[in-house]
Amino acid sequence: MAFDQINDLPIHWADHEDIAMALYERFGDEMTESKIYRIRFTELIEWVLELPHFVGSRAQCNEGHLEQIQAKWVYEWRDNQ
Repeated sequence: MAFDQINDLPIHWADHEDIAMALYERFGDEMTESKIYRIRFTELIEWVLELPHFVGSRAQCNEGHLEQIQAKWVYEWRDNQ
């Protein structure tokens, strides 16, 4: 499978790392570690639902997914510092 095809695969709520990478691409270094952990879950849900290739629904989301997304996003931010 070509790299372009991998980027076109659907993203689900359990794909925490893929979501975090996409959010880092969107916001870059503008979102620091402390800012990421202060994001309201209602806002984070909206950002995830807006991601290209995201196929999950609001009803499938839960607090555990959102916490994992935040943690993975912080790791992604740290890796790029």
